[in-house]
Amino acid sequence: MATEVTAPASTLSYEAVRPSLPEIYRTLSVPARGGFFVKLLAFAGPGFLVAVGYMDPGNWATDLAGGSRYNYTLLSVVMLSNLMAVLLQALAIKLGVVTGRDLAQACRDYFSRPVAIGLWLLAEVAIAACDLAEVIGSAIALNLLFHIPLLWGVCITALDVLLILFLQQRGFRFLEALVLALIGTIGVCFGLEIIFSRPDMFGILGGFAPSLRIVRDPGMLYIAIGILGATVMPHNLYLHSAIVQTRAFERTSEGKREAIRFSVIDSTIALTFALLVNAAILIVSAATFFRNGYNTVAEIQDAYKLLSPLLGVTGASTVFALALLASGQNSTLTGTLAGQVVMEGFLNIRVRPWLRRLITRGIAIIPAIIVTAFWGERGTADLLILSQVILSIQLSFAVFPLVMFTSDRLKMGEFVNSRWLKYLAWTTAIVIAFLNAWLLIQLRT
Repeated sequence: MATEVTAPASTLSYEAVRPSLPEIYRTLSVPARGGFFVKLLAFAGPGFLVAVGYMDPGNWATDLAGGSRYNYTLLSVVMLSNLMAVLLQALAIKLGVVTGRDLAQACRDYFSRPVAIGLWLLAEVAIAACDLAEVIGSAIALNLLFHIPLLWGVCITALDVLLILFLQQRGFRFLEALVLALIGTIGVCFGLEIIFSRPDMFGILGGFAPSLRIVRDPGMLYIAIGILGATVMPHNLYLHSAIVQTRAFERTSEGKREAIRFSVIDSTIALTFALLVNAAILIVSAATFFRNGYNTVAEIQDAYKLLSPLLGVTGASTVFALALLASGQNSTLTGTLAGQVVMEGFLNIRVRPWLRRLITRGIAIIPAIIVTAFWGERGTADLLILSQVILSIQLSFAVFPLVMFTSDRLKMGEFVNSRWLKYLAWTTAIVIAFLNAWLLIQLRT
């Protein structure tokens, strides 16, 4: 059953605002004393929950296409998009720590109710679209590994709702540990794939250097925009600003400064790992498909079928599918948490966690079931692309408020963005908006 708080946001002090994810709010203690690594360990975790969104199945198609068509050239785009993500997630951390509100709550406080409702609806559509990509990715992995029909695989993915509820009852650290284990699985799998594929190291180094070819070649530019558009996930900004509040740090200026410092380090380390994973997908694609003349590999199923024969390693395709399964399940875990943050933050209502997650999963599974039942593998591939387009449309509606709030001295006080950071943040927001708008224009032509 849902309940609503009717007190106006302007009259609420920090303590009076009911947090999102109340079952895990300030449940993890932070030692008052201790060295650098002790403090870092206490704050470590949220960054990795967020990082899984940057290595989800929605990114795989663009990385596979980029590597198979253009060799290592688009590695520079992977790196640039990751740097943007590091900046925006750091701003989300700052907003959550300093104001005590997640991004959804901050939007509800600042904007009129009609605008807040509109932003909520856009956020819900984006989360459903992201969840849809994870559902499809997990179903494809189950099909490749265990020959489970895609339709049944889509239905099986709903069981992660029960897993989240069980882990949260055991404590938020258990959920973080599971996510970290799955990230480790992805990393090990692609580490093996790189060893199997024996890439050109000089080609990799050259790929990280920006090239004017990316702008001049329409096909390359299209893939590059797709990589950028699929990397920065809007729901991660809402989620990160909420889960940094699971730590019971001191609400003093020094305590907040320390929380921001260690949380940003946690986030940066996690996103660097995500960069390595995304780069590894593109590198394996380039070293395996481009090198052997397969320049049109963009579908996950095609990559799976070709890996073992081309590399001459029997288990290469299985390792690839295992990484895909870990990626899909990881992202569904964090996506459902983001859905709870968005609903509770924008609407200031409380819905039982199991009900909220069933709603989120249902919204994602229903279209996936319909498309899978009628159109099969081809339909799921098209639906995966569509989900990324929807995410692109919504992204700026999360980025612009985030930059605006963290640049507002009335909200942030001494923690307001410095002048150089403000310029950099606004430039990033405008670039993302332009690139995503250009992606939509390209998709219509």
